[in-house]
Amino acid sequence: MKNQSGLLGKILFLFTITALSAACSRQVIVPYDHSTEKVLSTISGAVSEADTLSALAQIDLITPGGYYPARAVLIIKKPSYLRMELLPPMGPPNFFLATTPRKMEILLPAKGEFYQGEPTGRNLSRFLPWQLNIEDIVAVFANTYPPLTGDVDYLRYPEGNTLRIEMKVQSKILQTVWIDSNGRLSKLARFDESEKPLYSAEFADYKEGCPVAGKIIVRMADGTTSITVKYSDLKIEKAKDLSIFDLPLPEGYKKIIMD
Repeated sequence: MKNQSGLLGKILFLFTITALSAACSRQVIVPYDHSTEKVLSTISGAVSEADTLSALAQIDLITPGGYYPARAVLIIKKPSYLRMELLPPMGPPNFFLATTPRKMEILLPAKGEFYQGEPTGRNLSRFLPWQLNIEDIVAVFANTYPPLTGDVDYLRYPEGNTLRIEMKVQSKILQTVWIDSNGRLSKLARFDESEKPLYSAEFADYKEGCPVAGKIIVRMADGTTSITVKYSDLKIEKAKDLSIFDLPLPEGYKKIIMD
């Protein structure tokens, strides 16, 4: 935590220098340099790949079909490990989801069904009404941005009280992040390969000493669907045992293979 505080202090210093320079030059775009790399490294490392994030979460989902509140246990490990257990008002969980880079497993106790398939957004959308792939869900819920493949170019400039960093691949903006004056991720915008919006995310309610926002809001490009996650009892721990991301097939359950 002390190392993180030191890095955040350096980011704040770099942000201040950038903002002062921009004030004199009236928002000149600053190309990629090592300070940009440091900013992004700290943001992406808020929860490292060696960490496991666990929390209770209040999830509020809004879709064209209505409003769906739920309580859940979330366990997350980058790049694409996710376990979600939806909790009813009383009694044991009634929905279990576990993903790894190789497979997705879903358990529905009320129906006695066990689903197994590839960890794709298409398979996930059969059970949860959002169109996000697993890597994006894990990245956003872990308080960072999804990684981009290929050669990435960066442009940065101050925007209000934030530092805006655009990420381009083959001259196309695929992702934009906003960093607040404390060096923390405040907003993310994700685009497809045609630069059309996919979704945006806002990060708020940071608690002192915690690198993860207490509230994350994801808004889909349809302008209607949104997912709000509010964390409580959040923990970030080093963990090598990945068995928590495997669901055993209970005796008597019907096994269904997804495409």
